[in-house]
Amino acid sequence: MPRPRSLTLTQIAAAALAVVDRDGLAAVSMRTVAGELGMGTMSLYRYVSDRSQLEELVVDLVLRAVDLHVPRGGPAKRLGVLADRVRVAVSGHPGVVPLLLTHRHRSPSSRRWGETVLAVLTDAGLTGEQRVIAFRTILGYVFGALQVAHFGPLSGPGTAALAALPPEEFPILAETAADAATIPPEEEFRRGFAIVLRGLGL
Repeated sequence: MPRPRSLTLTQIAAAALAVVDRDGLAAVSMRTVAGELGMGTMSLYRYVSDRSQLEELVVDLVLRAVDLHVPRGGPAKRLGVLADRVRVAVSGHPGVVPLLLTHRHRSPSSRRWGETVLAVLTDAGLTGEQRVIAFRTILGYVFGALQVAHFGPLSGPGTAALAALPPEEFPILAETAADAATIPPEEEFRRGFAIVLRGLGL
């Protein structure tokens, strides 16, 4: 007779996320997560099959924190709030950023967020291919902006290096980088998304 399960997938996801937050994404393995849970590695295989499933659970746990209540207002306001909630949820766990694109389609929380965004687009009159392109554009911006901010933040050394370029050779690039260094990440995200929405006619 099989032994009863004593752990939930949420508990396992929380343990894996704790490893990511403390030691970085590269530290996540069946062994380290089992250790975080105080159990043997082989015992963890009773619940999850491999590291990839651990990553899926982590992504879903982080995105589960995103409030899906749609605020009042026009489509631009509603979409802006929904997008920013993803940014806020992920910003608390930056080590998860590289996993978002590869695992979002398997995350129930991500799918629910996508359904909510699509409902707003539908209410705005978008259907068929127009809705597909708008949705993909929004996905590309939200998850892409999080990746860019994670790997190359405006406050990082890359921006400083560009700002230090010789102005006689790269006048506009150097000036733009100098301006970029003063923009907070949340402002960069929100203003960039507003440009995307205007381009979509929303």
